[in-house]
Amino acid sequence: QVQLVESGGGLVQAGGSLRLSCAASGRTFSSYAMGWFRQAPGKEREFVAGIMWSAGNTYYADSVKGRFTIFRDNVKNTVYLQMNSLKPEDTAVYYCAAGLTGGSMSQTGFGSWGQGTQVTVSS
Repeated sequence: QVQLVESGGGLVQAGGSLRLSCAASGRTFSSYAMGWFRQAPGKEREFVAGIMWSAGNTYYADSVKGRFTIFRDNVKNTVYLQMNSLKPEDTAVYYCAAGLTGGSMSQTGFGSWGQGTQVTVSS
């Protein structure tokens, strides 16, 4: 059974940085896609960034391109989301997800989810 544990959220001023971590266990993740999604109050959950564990291909939502970077550490079985130049509109609960998606970053392909971590960006 896949387990995902996020950490690293918090309160930061606009323009600041945070790094989220997602520790993954319970499987060999070489065939998996790993994704970060977020949900702001009153809004639908949305895709932020994704990575194919084996190939390292990365994908980003337009709203975070150039500011966020997703990467993984194969030894630690951990996926990270480095968030720079944060904006108040980045405020949300951020979720890590894993799935055998075949390369798709659609939410429906991700079968395992973490508990979420709050990111709050003050103006």
